[in-house]
Amino acid sequence: MPDEAELRFHDDLRQGARRIKREIGYNPVRYVQLLGELGGVGAARQLLHGRDTSDTFVALWEAGHLEASIEALVLLPWYRHLFDDQHLDTARRRLNEHGFDIDRFLLDVQENPPAWALDSALSAD
Repeated sequence: MPDEAELRFHDDLRQGARRIKREIGYNPVRYVQLLGELGGVGAARQLLHGRDTSDTFVALWEAGHLEASIEALVLLPWYRHLFDDQHLDTARRRLNEHGFDIDRFLLDVQENPPAWALDSALSAD
């Protein structure tokens, strides 16, 4: 059974797909199919295993919204443990290659982590 982080990651990806469609007018059809077939973590692992960026990543980069990419989400402290070093390195490399300020992004999001992540961290102590 998926843990809290896996469920939240999947939900964040589904919400992100809706946001992408609404805010930048890009319909991430294959991305949504992968979510349905593999779940959020499985879809992310598959997309990060490939050599190239996805069409959704390119659309987000062109629109200036890489913070909504799978690559950015897997680097969030509350999701990082779901992925191995190779996935995390791939995500970081892709974002760096496209001029995304990863350190600023992580600093900004760490100032306001989701409540469920704080609750999980407290219960793990």
